Amino acid sequence: MSSRDDELWSALRNFEQAIRHHEEWAKAITRTVICRLARDQQDLSELAHRNCQFGQWYYHRLPPVLMEFPAMAAVAVEHERMHRLASRVLLAAANEETVTTGDHDSFFDALDRMRLQLLTLKNEIEDTLYNHDPLTGADTRIGMLTRLRELWELAKREIQTCCVAIMDLDNFKAINDTHGHVAGDQALSGAVHYLKEHLRPYDKVFRYGGEEFLIALPDCDEATALSVLERIREGMATVPMASNTDTPILLTASFGIADLAADVPIETSIERADAALYEAKIAGRNRTRVWRPR
Repeated sequence: MSSRDDELWSALRNFEQAIRHHEEWAKAITRTVICRLARDQQDLSELAHRNCQFGQWYYHRLPPVLMEFPAMAAVAVEHERMHRLASRVLLAAANEETVTTGDHDSFFDALDRMRLQLLTLKNEIEDTLYNHDPLTGADTRIGMLTRLRELWELAKREIQTCCVAIMDLDNFKAINDTHGHVAGDQALSGAVHYLKEHLRPYDKVFRYGGEEFLIALPDCDEATALSVLERIREGMATVPMASNTDTPILLTASFGIADLAADVPIETSIERADAALYEAKIAGRNRTRVWRPR
């Protein structure tokens, strides 16, 4: 397990504890209003969202690794909004005024939105832990076909084009034989990180085999995919992928590209990309080929 995975597991446990604190706070607010109990002055403060137990975790103990997740910012927005609405309800109840249906509905809608954002974030973290290859950071094959089916449906409805590509690291066995498996793992991880850094955020990289990776390129035609992957291939060959050995390890890669065609099964498009990859290999490796009918 990588150090990042260790950080994520620890962050997930702390996040689950923060969620429990939030639910306890929500129950306490509801009980205070319904039973007309003495209100906690802290809940009326402009900084209530920072001073509650969930807020203390978010603003003072939030693990940096969680800031990578898109849902994190939305959680902060909904949390602050929810506290503002809670303060309005508490003030009305404390002054023995009728809590309006509008304030009531707004507060409970905010609670629901907060729970939805928390669930979304928790799912994102768990997806990263369970469906990502711990060595390379690529997605595993578990969700590969699901994602490709989504893109295939868009292609069928002519909403957007999509290409699939397979990357194979050239002569990778020689890296393990020469430098050892630890250096080989570092080189493999480095190559995938380089690949992901030079793709768009919504492109997906899946670990397809030992040193083979399938790349989903949505909203991309064959010419664009070829241009993008050629640039990556050329750059990858010049950057050491592992440097804690006596000699910096340089890698090259071969790529095969195929259109995610709407008129054939997804598996056929993958086979076409694999066939194009084979052509790149027999042509001498360290090159990119696009599938063409024979």
